[in-house]
Amino acid sequence: MVELEGLRKEYVAASPSAPPTLAVDDLTLTVERGELLTLLGPSGCGKTTTLRMIAGFEQPTAGTIRVDGRDVTRLPPQKRGIGMVFQNYALFPHLDVQDNVAFGLRTRGVSKAEAAERVEAVLRRVELAGYGKRRVQELSGGQQQRVALARALAPEPPLLLLDEPLSNLDAALREKTRTELRSLLKRLGMTAVFVTHDQEEAFALADRIALLDAGRLQQIGTAEELYHRPANAFVASFLGRANFLPAHIRTIGVDSIACEVANRAHWEVQRTPALGEVAVRDRVLVMARPESLGMYPLEEDGSGASLDGIVAERRFAGAVTYYVVQSFGGELLIAGDPHEFEPGARVSIRPHGPVFAFPDRRECVRPEQQPGQR
Repeated sequence: MVELEGLRKEYVAASPSAPPTLAVDDLTLTVERGELLTLLGPSGCGKTTTLRMIAGFEQPTAGTIRVDGRDVTRLPPQKRGIGMVFQNYALFPHLDVQDNVAFGLRTRGVSKAEAAERVEAVLRRVELAGYGKRRVQELSGGQQQRVALARALAPEPPLLLLDEPLSNLDAALREKTRTELRSLLKRLGMTAVFVTHDQEEAFALADRIALLDAGRLQQIGTAEELYHRPANAFVASFLGRANFLPAHIRTIGVDSIACEVANRAHWEVQRTPALGEVAVRDRVLVMARPESLGMYPLEEDGSGASLDGIVAERRFAGAVTYYVVQSFGGELLIAGDPHEFEPGARVSIRPHGPVFAFPDRRECVRPEQQPGQR
């Protein structure tokens, strides 16, 4: 188990008159034993700094780090007993596989005989039995990643940290390796913390995701929870694709509110924790995923539930086709059937899935310009 409590990291500015740079701001979270947690967020969000503080490579300005109940906040890295897999694997090219894996054991004073036994055992666990005498240059990227993992596992650490461990692999190998990596870590019962900026990687690897922005924890939960029940507009816009529409509140219910969207359509919208206390006529932003909006041939809608639009573009994206639709002076991204509408078609748009309300930030975030998308 890993417990971070009130973790804060400030960097002193180069100029004495400038305020310090706040990299991590009051981060509190718990990683349960056997859990795989991913720290996810855009560049500069504090995820790598957090990982380095857990590892002992950075000292927190304030806060506490506990591993299995033991306070390791001020301990040097070698005293924490934590395994680490670096982004570039940091394998020694002049050593063969077994000597790379044994390196950490020897620095801990493990006898040569015991080290040999543990190296053989851990290579079997990562499915590299018989590779001990190979040079690392002879291995594929996926095999090198498993050697780095074996080296981190050999000392039998209570916690494994992985800093973008798949970023050096090509797309096809990355997808295959992340499936194998998750399966292996779950089979071994490891507690692990990953850092990545890749949403698909986070979704595939993690039991839970901690999404950070500007050094603060925005939301923690499963991929499904973050995607389908985002806590705020940043979470909604960073994960997947999202349309934001200006609206104002017409009536207020316990779990939902009725909104007039873009001064035209009347939609029932789910409340979010970020919305807080609101009143009738308050301005809000309504968020709808592309798959939550439906398009229909333009028709007179007596219910007032539809927005009118014109199909501007059709984008094939493999398993899904996206339509760019001009509406209310802006653009919406809507998922639909590949040959449902041609560019230029006039359509009616209304929700057929959940939509959410967030505080109005006076800006409409376009699907093509979402913060954090890569």
